[in-house]
Amino acid sequence: LMAVVSNILDFSELQSGKMELEEESYNITSTINDLITMFQALKSDKRIELIVDCDANMPNLLLGDEKKLRRIIMNLVDNAIKFTEEGCVSIGFGFRKESYGINLQVTVKDTGIGIAEESLAKICTGFHQVDAGTKRSGSGVGLGLAIARALIRKMGGTMTIKSRQGKGTT
Repeated sequence: LMAVVSNILDFSELQSGKMELEEESYNITSTINDLITMFQALKSDKRIELIVDCDANMPNLLLGDEKKLRRIIMNLVDNAIKFTEEGCVSIGFGFRKESYGINLQVTVKDTGIGIAEESLAKICTGFHQVDAGTKRSGSGVGLGLAIARALIRKMGGTMTIKSRQGKGTT
């Protein structure tokens, strides 16, 4: 219940433009290690292989809002694990060097149920679930991707979703 309330509050802050970003130096390697530990707990008894691929040339120290970055990645991987019963969830960490600094690039790919083409545009709007029926396989209120997309936009980035039903989502 606390997670649902927290999601609703964050979504409200993002929609009203009141959420502020922190800018601090953080160690991306430590962040990734912490996230991997959490992902292992999320997948619990599912038959999912968790694959993590990090660009070896990525700088260790980055500047940005590490807490919100964690939130984004957690939301994306949580969805991937939630809708994948077997197969794999892979998380790729890369970067692109720009004149102003480093752009972190994160890719989350799963072999889960996928999303129908007509639902792709709706899933990031907030409170939308592809399968909102009583027999749905996931939990939550449909805010994870909306929060992730809004945070990414606030940070000056973009989020792209590609999916094929029965094949998985990236």
